[in-house]
This record gives sequence, C-alpha cells and structure tokens, in this order.
Amino acid sequence: MSYIGRQFPNMVVKATDAEGKTSEINVFEEAANNKKKVLLFWWPKDYSPLCPTELHAFQAALSEFDKRNTVVIGASCDTIEVHNAWLNTEQNNGGVKGITYPIISDANRNLSSVLDILDIKDVVLDEESGVDLVEGENVAYRATYLIDETGHVFHEGINHMPLARRVGDYLRMIDAFAMLQEHGELCPANWESEA
Repeated sequence: MSYIGRQFPNMVVKATDAEGKTSEINVFEEAANNKKKVLLFWWPKDYSPLCPTELHAFQAALSEFDKRNTVVIGASCDTIEVHNAWLNTEQNNGGVKGITYPIISDANRNLSSVLDILDIKDVVLDEESGVDLVEGENVAYRATYLIDETGHVFHEGINHMPLARRVGDYLRMIDAFAMLQEHGELCPANWESEA
C-alpha cells in the first residue's frame, strides 16, 4: 500500500545513535512536531557489503539535508545491539563508524510490516506444528520515504536489495517539493534547483 499523500504511520520505535544511546522515536512526530521534512531510508541488513556505502553517502550529505530543513533517519530490522556494534566498526572493516543520524531498530518488524516493505514471498502454515512459516528473508527492502512538515509522505520508493540509492536524487526531490510548496507550480522532468 502506498503512503503517498497520506500521513506517515504514527508509531514509536526504538533507535540508537553514534554514542550508543537507545531512545524512542516517532518519525511522524519528528516531522509534524518539529516542522521539518524527514528522509527515512531502510536497508536490508547491517554488515552487508552494500549497505555501509549508502549510510556513508547520506552522512556525507547531511549538511545539504540540513540546509533543506530535512532530518535524515536510517532504519533496518537489526537489533539495537547489532546497530551499536556496527556503529563502532571502522569503515574499512564494513562498519559505519562516524554516522551521526539516528538509526531505527525495527527488530520486531512492526513499522516495516505496516509499511509493507518486508521481503516475504509467502506465509505457509506448517500443518504439523500449526505455525505460520515465512518464505523470504523477512528483512526490509531498500525503501525510502520523504515526509513533509505535516507528517505526510510526498515521495516513496522501494529498490530491489542489490540496487543502492543515489543521494542526490533525494536532494533534488526535496528541492522540487519545496518549490511546489512555495510557488504551487508543476515540476517538469529534469528540473534542477538554481540555488
């Protein structure tokens, strides 16, 4: 189900940061209460070869997102403990040391389930045990949400797991949406901000 034009789910989830401090975060409230845009991006698994490249790319562009009144938040289905270990692992060892934005731990898969971004091919009932078995990795796809200052989604995208994102595409989308907010015009293909 698409969330375009709809309110982002109003849910509290656990998060951690570079200092290893666990907190609770509500992405909807981050936008609506703080009057900021939010870029929320998901990846499949910590410690995978591709994921650190994206986290470091978003980190390198934080000042550009800040100029656009946009908070960056990362997320995966890994636990807080795995996130904290990864945040303390050097980049040359596959880690994300130096990342300063919050990282959501959706280990219970509550938010990713509501967003319908989990790699679940099928759920099959095991007749013998009576238990539903999941077919698929049950981890998040590379999903990205751009949320406006009222908590409504204005862009969402889901990539196949082997396809990383280009950070500049999201900066352009934020610029385009800001232009629409200010001028109420249409935004043509290949439009670029003059700023």
